[in-house]
Amino acid sequence: MDELTELRAHIEQGRYADALLLIGEMEEMSRDDKIQKIESFLQVLLVHLIKQQAERRTTRSWDVSIRNAADAIHRVNKRRRAGGHYLNRAELAEAAAEILPSAIRQASLETLEGRYDDSELAGMVDRDRLIRQALGLVDPGAVDIPGD
Repeated sequence: MDELTELRAHIEQGRYADALLLIGEMEEMSRDDKIQKIESFLQVLLVHLIKQQAERRTTRSWDVSIRNAADAIHRVNKRRRAGGHYLNRAELAEAAAEILPSAIRQASLETLEGRYDDSELAGMVDRDRLIRQALGLVDPGAVDIPGD
């Protein structure tokens, strides 16, 4: 933790402006780390939702993975001391849309015994529904998904 050592030195030397700049950088690094974790769990969530949608079935393992990923997103996204969230609903939706192509590529290896490539699998799933479903699982009270 070079940043903490540097922060201590700035404070001990009375260089408070430098200390505040460093604190800002550390906050940004922490936020970026949280967002990266959220996106990683979002990828897992989307892969399993894609498999469910494409195969029109589910397994207990997929259901558990979906629930665990949604719970992890909810937990990591919560700002404990400051309140609120690292990513709001619009930012979560944007992240899901950005991650979806990668999730489709990964799911293409696992769905229907890997017989479809990612472009074929992409044509088999409803992207908007996937994103709404994922957001609904992360924040169940906030999204109404008709027909689900």
